[in-house]
Amino acid sequence: MISAIHCGMSSYRRSRPMDICLVIPPSTFLMDERVFPSLGVLKIAAVLEAAGKDVGVLDLSGVENYLDALDVFLAGFTGRHIGITATTPQMPAAHLIAKRIREVATGKRIILGGPHVTLVHAAARKEKERSKYSRGRRALDQLCDLYEVLSVGDGEAAIFEAIGPCRPPKIIDADDRKGPLFQTRDQYAASPFPARHLIDLDSYSYEIEGHRATSLISQLGCPFNCGFCGGRNSSMLRVIRTRPVATVIDELTEIHEAYGYTGFMFYDDELNVNEASFLELLDRLTALQARLGTEFRLRGFIKAELFNEAQARAMYAAGFRWLLCGFEGADDRILTNINKRATIEDNTAVIKVAHKHGLKVKALMSIGHPGESRASVLAVRDWLIAQEADDFDVTIITPYPGSPYHDEAVEQADGSFTYVQPVTGDRLHMREVDYNEHADYYKGMPGEYVSLVHTDGLSEAELVALRDQVEAEVREALGIPFSAVNRATKYEHSMGQGLSDHLLRSTPEEWARSQTA
Repeated sequence: MISAIHCGMSSYRRSRPMDICLVIPPSTFLMDERVFPSLGVLKIAAVLEAAGKDVGVLDLSGVENYLDALDVFLAGFTGRHIGITATTPQMPAAHLIAKRIREVATGKRIILGGPHVTLVHAAARKEKERSKYSRGRRALDQLCDLYEVLSVGDGEAAIFEAIGPCRPPKIIDADDRKGPLFQTRDQYAASPFPARHLIDLDSYSYEIEGHRATSLISQLGCPFNCGFCGGRNSSMLRVIRTRPVATVIDELTEIHEAYGYTGFMFYDDELNVNEASFLELLDRLTALQARLGTEFRLRGFIKAELFNEAQARAMYAAGFRWLLCGFEGADDRILTNINKRATIEDNTAVIKVAHKHGLKVKALMSIGHPGESRASVLAVRDWLIAQEADDFDVTIITPYPGSPYHDEAVEQADGSFTYVQPVTGDRLHMREVDYNEHADYYKGMPGEYVSLVHTDGLSEAELVALRDQVEAEVREALGIPFSAVNRATKYEHSMGQGLSDHLLRSTPEEWARSQTA
């Protein structure tokens, strides 16, 4: 990235006010914040535009002094509604953004949507079902105090209730699969593609085997029940919703023709959860490249126990050169404690089959599960080296709201929480976290990892030390370099100038006219 973001001739100007601005907070915990765009909020923007709304997107990703940029935006914003999307690690930045809006632009309706509020609501709902008042409900009450509206679950229909002329409820629940706001499969299939024109897509930098790449999602949801996963108690994140393969091909073609991308990262939870649909997608991707006279390079996530040679063969033919898989552990008891369906043998077979067919594998591993010991952590190291993984991550798990580890843990007298694995009885201990204040637990820069959990056999500090040891030793053994750190840039304001379109874009006026004609 360049060292500074200047305002100048490309500064944002428009003659009509926005109906709503959607804000993407920075992800200060990442080594590089502009790799893949936030597709969820761009999907909401697309739905709003399709309904004739004038939408702005303020993209603060990778901006070090993002509150300064926010101040410039607020000075010229005359609209009523500001939506903020946030994952859990983005919440400290989202909290500061909401606080600043309230301080300098009174009277705005601040709407919080995205994964974090959905997960907190799921955790609070589980507590309410058990007639408990604990950290889930405390966190939800805190969010209710900080934001005018909480949009929970699918945002495509909920956003219209949030910005309607009548006063909306404090919590708009679109995470109930039986409710009217939960997006059906047919509605998902018919929805517009993400409004990528509302961000500076060129400022996002990623390559797959030398091909400039961006991301897309072909289906929603993951039906599995891993204990650490924050989506297990949320319908939005759990229920599988597919769309016709033809619409996926149309979206990919549109991205290729509009922006020139020949690399694509599929951000589905597991591409192969429905084998027939996956194989159809691969065949049509192969045919598309033949028709366009070009070659794509692709990358995506698969589920280990569902992977096979037919998929691997078709993936390579379609342009896949990398697959990612959440193997998580290399110890049978740990896999049981996670509630993984895959065995060590399944995981080993994935790498063997992938390599046989020319596919590289990024192994996603995690430690800090119930019953974790020094031996089980070092087993991760030994397995990665033995299988010759092409790349890997080793993270310390965070018990996010909405996950079994979080929602089924019992509060202790000292204010900590303990989760007991129902099959083995192994325990995981964790502290309560104010996610509005802390994000240092998420990945982190090398040497800056933090653990919020400990087991009966390993302290928080020991987990961090072992994680660092495993990463260093695997990288050395396999010759895999550490990832480069691309620090945030500095926004520099020029007097009399608005924000550049690197940070702020809105519905083109000709588009708005076409929607209302």
